[in-house]
Amino acid sequence: MSWRHPFLADPGRPLVLASASPRRADILRAQGLDFTVEPAHIDEVALPGESPGAHVERLALEKARPVARSFADAVVMGFDTVVVIDDEILGKPDDRDHAIAMLSRLSGRTHVVHSSAALVCGADVEVGHATTRVRFRELGTGEIESYVDGGEPMDKAGAWGIQGAGAMLVAHLDGGYFTVMGLPLACMRELWARLFGAPASGGG
Repeated sequence: MSWRHPFLADPGRPLVLASASPRRADILRAQGLDFTVEPAHIDEVALPGESPGAHVERLALEKARPVARSFADAVVMGFDTVVVIDDEILGKPDDRDHAIAMLSRLSGRTHVVHSSAALVCGADVEVGHATTRVRFRELGTGEIESYVDGGEPMDKAGAWGIQGAGAMLVAHLDGGYFTVMGLPLACMRELWARLFGAPASGGG
């Protein structure tokens, strides 16, 4: 395939996404990227004293590195996302009650979404993360329960996602939309440029 992306240089290698997230796959496909999906399964518990930024960067790398060992000739892309409020990292809810409790806590307040990107290409590694502040409107108990019962929150950090019905929860967004979706495109582009330089000009 001819590489025609205006902002990403051709790495000259196949691409592998170390994530089962259909949202991340959709974002990458919208960029015209052709890749293989090879999910990584890791323990996502935060380490004692670990900051949210360090946490998501570590997990993105821990997802990408084992996959890279199986795809030595590829560029492996790992990502991770967490929601933080009151200095506490919120991961994915354990069950319905946990999801309701998370959303009730976020109601009417501002939280921070941290999303990381990691690129592993042979011995070369780049990792970084981006943050976005999100304020929810005041949510009624009934609408929280209705949203949770729709099933959307159960596989998402903080029990919500901006790309679906969860967009209706948001009063204000300060930062990147794709960071909230779980794939910080601007961060990924910077990491890509460090590894592969600027895209070749011209073509036709």
